[in-house]
Amino acid sequence: MASMEQPLPPARPDLVPDPGPAPGPEPEGALRTRGAPGAEPGPAPGARRQAGKAGPGRKRSEESQRAILAAAWELVGEIGFGGLTIEGIAARSGTGKQTVYRWWPSKADVLLDALASQADLHIPIPDDGSYAADLLAFLTASYQLGRDPRVVHVLRVLMAQAQIDDDFGARFRESFLVRRRTALAVIVDRARARGDLPATPPPDLVADVIFGVIWYRILTRHQPLDEQIPAQLTALLAGPAGGQDHGTIAHHG
Repeated sequence: MASMEQPLPPARPDLVPDPGPAPGPEPEGALRTRGAPGAEPGPAPGARRQAGKAGPGRKRSEESQRAILAAAWELVGEIGFGGLTIEGIAARSGTGKQTVYRWWPSKADVLLDALASQADLHIPIPDDGSYAADLLAFLTASYQLGRDPRVVHVLRVLMAQAQIDDDFGARFRESFLVRRRTALAVIVDRARARGDLPATPPPDLVADVIFGVIWYRILTRHQPLDEQIPAQLTALLAGPAGGQDHGTIAHHG
């Protein structure tokens, strides 16, 4: 399936540059992202934030961040993670290398924010009147994005890095894994309020099943996410409503 080429969403106004010294570069061969899902997504969920007044400097900062994330997303689709460098990202985005390092410690962190923004952009939190309808729409969008070869490549790379780098692993959980579970939790909480949330399985297990299928297929079986899976999972998870309240989705990766 062809890679998605839609642009990254606009920057949030709370993203401003860090005036402190930029961290030094890492070796380019090394491998090295928050907000409320459903709100208008910004391009750098994990970039540093600092309070300040709006002005031309902030606007230039937001434009630079959008350009950097767009450049990284384009380049990883063209040359893969192995060929990606901070220098290349800076050149493609029209910024300087130290500008990239001001907000992200590594190329993997740049991709992490780009991936989170792609998920926010392409996976809505629907309100179609029933738990089954909302779940099906959420799953359909999630699995469609998960069939993009570029997304699959980035997911594998970032998950691998999260296993060998504890600091990056914490950022990956907070800025992507938790963010996706929080989006799903909105659907679950809305169903509970309507009274059509099934008694079983418990909501936390629902999240494990939905995202577990994605990760298992991508990481171990290297099989595509079939178009039939969203409907099959909806039938499995959105059973008869009512019964005991088993809680909500735990916001952890």
